[in-house]
Amino acid sequence: MSGDKPTRVAVDLLDSAAVEGRRESRSAKQQLDHWARVGRSVSMHQTAARRRVEAAMTGGLPLAQLSGAERLVVNAELDASIQSRAGSLSFGDALAAEGMTTVALDEDGALVEYRPDGSATVLAPPEPAA
Repeated sequence: MSGDKPTRVAVDLLDSAAVEGRRESRSAKQQLDHWARVGRSVSMHQTAARRRVEAAMTGGLPLAQLSGAERLVVNAELDASIQSRAGSLSFGDALAAEGMTTVALDEDGALVEYRPDGSATVLAPPEPAA
């Protein structure tokens, strides 16, 4: 068995692994390793079902033509992809590039209007701490 390398893991995955690991009598690390090995095995098998899943994910096959198990895999793959992308995208930057003004909370909790030209206006100061 090879040694471990330090790595960063998304907090939501680590928290889920800790919960599931307790049910399976595994540590969070052991649970993450288990999930990774299962995922690797599934991803490596180029069976007809896997090709159907990949075809559905690329729009080449309607989801309605998949079995329940195949749809479950497609949904899991799409969910993981969406979560990964959502964590790395700035929707405010994307909207500003399209010329749209956005409103969001800043790091202090103030409601701020962000304009496409890069300027910003505080619309409401942060709520005082209770």
